[in-house]
Amino acid sequence: MLASSLLANYCTELHDDQALKVDKYLHDFQLSDKTLMDLSVRFRREMDRGLSRDTNPTAAVKMLPTFVRSTPDGTEQGEFLALDLGGSNFRVLLVKVMANGKQEVEMENQIYEIPEHIMKGCGTELFDHIADCLANFLEKLGIKDKKLPLGFTFSFPCQQTKLDECLFPSLQSVLVYWTKSFRAYGVEGKDVVSLLKKSIQKRGDFDVDILAVINDTVGTMMTCGYDDHHCEIGLIVGTGTNACYMEQMRNLELLDGDEGRMCVNTEWGAFGDDGALEDLRTDVDREIDAGSLKPGKQLFEKMISGLYLGEVVRLILVRMTKEKLLFQGKTSAKLLKTGSFSTSFIYGIDTDKYVRVCLCESVCVFEKV
Repeated sequence: MLASSLLANYCTELHDDQALKVDKYLHDFQLSDKTLMDLSVRFRREMDRGLSRDTNPTAAVKMLPTFVRSTPDGTEQGEFLALDLGGSNFRVLLVKVMANGKQEVEMENQIYEIPEHIMKGCGTELFDHIADCLANFLEKLGIKDKKLPLGFTFSFPCQQTKLDECLFPSLQSVLVYWTKSFRAYGVEGKDVVSLLKKSIQKRGDFDVDILAVINDTVGTMMTCGYDDHHCEIGLIVGTGTNACYMEQMRNLELLDGDEGRMCVNTEWGAFGDDGALEDLRTDVDREIDAGSLKPGKQLFEKMISGLYLGEVVRLILVRMTKEKLLFQGKTSAKLLKTGSFSTSFIYGIDTDKYVRVCLCESVCVFEKV
């Protein structure tokens, strides 16, 4: 655990008895191998509920069909546009895939910001903003008059009826609910492909063929599968968290047919929304959830993903300080401010020895004040 390693392992001036108190305080945040194995059993049970036609409607882990029936085989080629939307920044890419026996891929991309007022405002404004950024990207590359196929990575839970608009002109991907920091109204329950098309048509100065909509976990699996044909799992632990994998059709009761396989988007961020993790959630987890945009939703995601980990650590530091385990019990305005401790700080502290030493020296000096 971060605080324990900082104070007990690196700050040599910290008294042994206080280090023991820190370790004892952090004990509830550490899971034993036995508990982890029990968690895997619980999760498998939730997966089965999501795969079953009878229990899926009430399952927390939805196990959404993606209609991706295979991973890449290396023969793919062409020039494509891609949109990658999943956080406060999104990417627009031009991808050139060459099937010349070397499996070469060339990419040009641009990152665009989505202001908070757009993430939480009107859905039409969100898709208008995406269309504006796409137009800007095409103009920069001088290809605005070129109609290219586009793949849309939309990293939120969607109910899909099909994957490919070339084969199925009525391509649909209906947003089930927003996650992370998004709550643009007028989008949940709507087809995001249609919303994007309307925004593009409204501009009228460029056109694209939206060929497919996938989740970022599926995109991750497919990208890795291009280099390693044995890759059949996609895993995201970033702003949010999710996973997908290739499943036998006979186990996917939500669709007809037993032949072959299909990639399933687990949407495991919602693991625990039905109470399956209640015995493992701490007071800190409950406080994080209560202060989130959607209390009671995406509970597993709130326990482990980047959007929340910084705040988890801040709340632990505040509580430890109030119990006089840190900083002689003296808090600061900065420490008490919600969101002031970024998840990136954890990474920096954990990976940079110099930062750890400086931080521990500061802690020790503060303890003496």
